[in-house]
Amino acid sequence: MDMQWNGWGDPAKAAPLPDSVTGLLRDLLGVKPRSTPALGLEDIRLPAPAVAPAALKALAAAVGGEEHVRTDLESRVRHTRGKSTPDLLRIRAGDVADVPQAVVLPAGHDEVLAVLRACAAHGLAVVPFGGGTSVVGGLAPQRSAFVALDLRRMNGLLDLDPVSRTAVLQPGLRAPDAEALLAGHGFTLGHFPQSFEWATIGGFAAARSSGQASAGYGRFDEMVLGLTLATPEGTIETGRAPRSAAGPDLRQLFLGSEGAFGVITSVTVRIRPLPETRLYEGWRFGSFEEGATALRRLAQDGPRPTVLRLSDETETLIGLAQPDAIGAGPAPGDAGCLAITGYEGTAEDTAHRRERAAAVLKACGGTPAGTAPGERWAHGRYSAPYLRDALLDVGAFAETLETAAFWSRLPGLYTAVRTALTDTLTRAGTPPLVMCHISHVYENGASLYFTVVSAQGEDPVAHWTPAKHAACEAVLAAGGTISHHHGVGTDHRDWYVREAGPLGISALRAVKRRLDPEGLLNPGVLLPTD
Repeated sequence: MDMQWNGWGDPAKAAPLPDSVTGLLRDLLGVKPRSTPALGLEDIRLPAPAVAPAALKALAAAVGGEEHVRTDLESRVRHTRGKSTPDLLRIRAGDVADVPQAVVLPAGHDEVLAVLRACAAHGLAVVPFGGGTSVVGGLAPQRSAFVALDLRRMNGLLDLDPVSRTAVLQPGLRAPDAEALLAGHGFTLGHFPQSFEWATIGGFAAARSSGQASAGYGRFDEMVLGLTLATPEGTIETGRAPRSAAGPDLRQLFLGSEGAFGVITSVTVRIRPLPETRLYEGWRFGSFEEGATALRRLAQDGPRPTVLRLSDETETLIGLAQPDAIGAGPAPGDAGCLAITGYEGTAEDTAHRRERAAAVLKACGGTPAGTAPGERWAHGRYSAPYLRDALLDVGAFAETLETAAFWSRLPGLYTAVRTALTDTLTRAGTPPLVMCHISHVYENGASLYFTVVSAQGEDPVAHWTPAKHAACEAVLAAGGTISHHHGVGTDHRDWYVREAGPLGISALRAVKRRLDPEGLLNPGVLLPTD
């Protein structure tokens, strides 16, 4: 099944907002219904593919037949851009400026190499495409003549080593399918980002993804033990041991490279035994600062839960910490901030960690709220993108951005980004609701994940762009990183260039030129084009 072409996920799971929430948006933010109806797929108009017959013939030969090269309207539209709010607003308005000329579906590493050779011969750029869940412009290259390299046929479990606890997965394998395959052998990857239902293994590696259970299982880049890449100049294989002192770790060069240096064709990952038990619960704190101190204590001194997240006062009040209860707000007397803790593992270890963590949380001012908030969060943990689409349907603008910093810088970063978003959108005549949570913690720092809701304005994309730019400027000025887990794409590229510095970018350009001398791979994504 494909995702909705103009929205997130499974159409059967999309639900309209309750009237009470629609009324709240109208009264609080001045949200008005859309003035023009959304277009249907049948309303989209595309020019004929600008690909020479000889190029299509070469691509078909590379992937085993014409049936694996698609140039029909629906296939091309479904591979246009990603799933950020601006992406969806543009596609709903019929803007298909970034449409690929063809969609190519290889079945293995050698076919990917053959596609790259064919594209080099015919001057076509290549955009690797997994689940299509990018929210930072990672699928919108700065080249009109490009093909989308859809990796869905590369969706297998190639090897599983129960002694070493490793698995080799293909890049087009969706996360739920990967979990099902591993569970058949008694293992889990433990990577559960909000995009879990649709994102792929290759996409996780290419964007340095971080899952909602990162406190226990780690980020995806920590799980990767080896990578195989196809580049226009040949094959690269990395990771012959769990750790090595044999020079710089090339895995780290390609993790987060977003398809700009090569196409990931297999990923060797660390796996863990399936947990005997999973338990999630809620805690209340009087303030975001108080809750953040508690999270820092657990991250630095332990015991660290598997899931550890904290919503600020606004997010808690609105109910976004528990998407299934949106708009309900906290119960009387439960104002403040909601934290969710989760424990996975053996029954004995889970009980022990939970008991010790509870002592820390209480010592930091936390009040237990029972398992109900945690279970509601777990039940609705993948619901937020559907909620975003429902907000767009009624005329609201909803978007997210995230960053991370060291603990000492986190309060200033939180204030700076909130202020930048609030001031910019208020000056534009659409005062926003800005919410935030901490969802990934480390010994030395944590992430901040912001959700912004406002009225759309006359031109929603143009309306949002200055606010996003102001937030990015605030991130760098306050000492944060421009992206914690969504990646760089084209949206964050200019700020990434400043974060990495001129010499760092020059070094990456040298890598790009050696592996992709014609600049075919995702041009303009991650790095500016020459």
